[in-house]
Amino acid sequence: MEFNRASVRRDRRGRLRRTALIAAASAMLLAVGTAVAPGASGAGDARVTVGVSPRVAALIARMSLDEKLSFVHGGTDPRALGQAGYIPGVPRLGIPELRLTDGPAGVRVNAHATAMPAPVALASSFDDRLAREFGRVVGRDGRALGQDVLLSPMTNIIRVPYAGRNFETFSEDPLLSSRMVSGEIGGVQSQGLIATVKHYAENNQEDNRMGVNVNVGEQTLRQIELPAFEAAVRAGAGAVMCSYNAVNGSHGCGSEELLDSILKEQWGFEGWVMSDWGAAHATTDIVNGLDQEMPSGVFLGEELKTAITNGTIPVSELNDSVARILGQMQKFGLLDGTAGRRPTRDPKGGAEVAQKVAESGSVLLKNTGKALPLTAKNTRIGLIGPTAKTPKVTGGGSSHVVPDSAASPLATITRRAGRNATVRYAAGVDNSGAAIPATALSPALPVGSDGTITVTPDASFTYSGTLTVPAEGEYSFVYDLPAAYGTLKIDGQSVITGFLASSSATVHLTAGTHTLAAGALAIQGAPAKIRLNWVTPQAARAAREQAVALARQVKTPIVFAYDDGSEGFDRQNLSLPADQNGLISAVADANPDTIVVLNTGSSLTMPWLSKVKAVLDTYYPGENGAEATARLLYGDVNPSGKTTQTFPASESATPVAGDPLKYPGVNNQENYSEGVYVGYRWYDKEKTAPLFPFGYGLSYTSFAYRDLAVHQHHGELTVSFTLKNTGTRDGDEVAQVYVGASPKTTAPQAVRSLGGYQKVRLRAGESKTVRIRVDAQQLKYWKTSFHSWVLGAGHREVWVGSSSRTLPLHGGVDVTR
Repeated sequence: MEFNRASVRRDRRGRLRRTALIAAASAMLLAVGTAVAPGASGAGDARVTVGVSPRVAALIARMSLDEKLSFVHGGTDPRALGQAGYIPGVPRLGIPELRLTDGPAGVRVNAHATAMPAPVALASSFDDRLAREFGRVVGRDGRALGQDVLLSPMTNIIRVPYAGRNFETFSEDPLLSSRMVSGEIGGVQSQGLIATVKHYAENNQEDNRMGVNVNVGEQTLRQIELPAFEAAVRAGAGAVMCSYNAVNGSHGCGSEELLDSILKEQWGFEGWVMSDWGAAHATTDIVNGLDQEMPSGVFLGEELKTAITNGTIPVSELNDSVARILGQMQKFGLLDGTAGRRPTRDPKGGAEVAQKVAESGSVLLKNTGKALPLTAKNTRIGLIGPTAKTPKVTGGGSSHVVPDSAASPLATITRRAGRNATVRYAAGVDNSGAAIPATALSPALPVGSDGTITVTPDASFTYSGTLTVPAEGEYSFVYDLPAAYGTLKIDGQSVITGFLASSSATVHLTAGTHTLAAGALAIQGAPAKIRLNWVTPQAARAAREQAVALARQVKTPIVFAYDDGSEGFDRQNLSLPADQNGLISAVADANPDTIVVLNTGSSLTMPWLSKVKAVLDTYYPGENGAEATARLLYGDVNPSGKTTQTFPASESATPVAGDPLKYPGVNNQENYSEGVYVGYRWYDKEKTAPLFPFGYGLSYTSFAYRDLAVHQHHGELTVSFTLKNTGTRDGDEVAQVYVGASPKTTAPQAVRSLGGYQKVRLRAGESKTVRIRVDAQQLKYWKTSFHSWVLGAGHREVWVGSSSRTLPLHGGVDVTR
């Protein structure tokens, strides 16, 4: 049966709807002087989407079937400049090539680029204008490095604390995520680079991301996951990337409900939908809203050509997809040359913005006895931890960026401490390891003279053998995969899944023989040199003893702790890897003045928290993270970041704990049975105390709130109050407004949800009247029986404060329809 998107159809809820396709008659095209190219299939090819410009319609009419097909799947870049994807264009019609690059934390190409802080750090700034600056840097870099499309930003909601890509996205709250994604897209596209919001939708974990089916209620989908994607559409995003996972039984890149009905019809999205790499499942995906299969054409190549030739799928479907891509190319000036010359890179300017984001987004989690900021009295400092010497710049996977440069915290803190201070270093943890002795492996690893294994793009590396362990203990394995994807299994159990970075894991092994299997695949079109090392219990013990000895000898030990967040795998637990928890505890036992700096991508548990004096979370702070860290520690800049995700008090106290159907799923099925109670909404509903709540962050000064007033006008609220800096330092405060539930509905509602926020700068002693708008959308809920948004009327409570759990001002307002 032939698909006809121009006809009226019914969706699964039985509602009538109609696609937005029309037939552009060949006579009309001829009237404007458009000829049909040899090999084109004739006037039938002229059927395109409503709103397509005459220029695009004319180009489509002249394109051959093969030329059109070349737009709906990826190809091979003859110049190897398209780091992630490539579309060849049509030279005879003046349609240029299109190159695609990864970019959540900077442009990931086979060259240096500005390595920005992790997006979760950007969101922790709660600064919408800074999001635009972040986007401008990435946009300029992308254009300067020969790219046209950025595969970023990611805006999936942080639902699972273990999720490997939490650092790549923004938050657990839809309003904060919406404002961040809007700002970043505005910045990226202001430079002429097309932004791609991803991963649409519910790609909230990496574990089994290609196989899991997410069962999620309509209200939860609409209120929690989709608002940020809709905000991206409203901000003008040129492309949307659909996800690997399935949603309610339909895989993300073939969901007619998500792609056609919601995205294109209800939201009016005019750009194109591309698949995540390898996420297409069928040729008919193009009928359900997919426009482009990446990275190649398994389904939208020859199979689509056959389907069009035999009439199974009408050519109008292909025309619609090509028109969407060409429409964005025209919008960005790529069809007529108005895009202008590509800019040169601005490494200095990019580094300055990267540092600004790192400073604004770092969160001071604890500061007992004014341990921070450091002063001239801190003359004997001990830096402990591998990332104090080798900076943790970014996470792994598609957001891994090779920075222009990156100083170490050891260098920047030594410089900032001055001549009268002594700064010493101890690794504390061996995160590079040593080569596994050939005598311990059978057969030996095929390493070269430099201790690495060369993996070529056309020949993957596989190893299967035995590992003989001399003594029982904790063995850490380090798999360095700078340009590859790799896995490591011991005794049949997965130990490491790594992607474009160095990953480590610790395993308890008994003395004797164990099976070991490893594999790796080069993924950047060039040979990759990988390395598999281990850290023996003896080596780990020696490193810790050196750190503890240093802690006893100095006045102020500062432990730098890290994790290995990455695309491709989730964390196995919420602990720091390589027993860094044990290291911090041992250092704090030796010296109670210990300070901890976290280079981590997501929330974690902190069994050592009561032992240390201060904790500063800088996430993955980008290429100028060391400079930002030194300035924050010394008070040259006042910490102002706030958590964008709740930190749980324990592994057993999270929204997904204890139920494998919630996470990671059972038999490829996962139930979002917590409903709208994601993140702080769950903690409030369950009256569960977190380690650190959403929106939390300390400062070197203090703030007071008073004089709350709430008014409704034209469907929205205006919340005003006085904010005063009651301390002795200038500083920024993120004032947050939360709105309570409506008494007029029985639908699930949060106890309170973020309704608005504003970052306010105040001099010491200064007061300001702050006005925060809560727009009408934040007062609505999704009514499933109506399939629409409904105002939550009645008396709504309103809170104002510095976090979701610190809300000194409380009032209310009657919301009327």
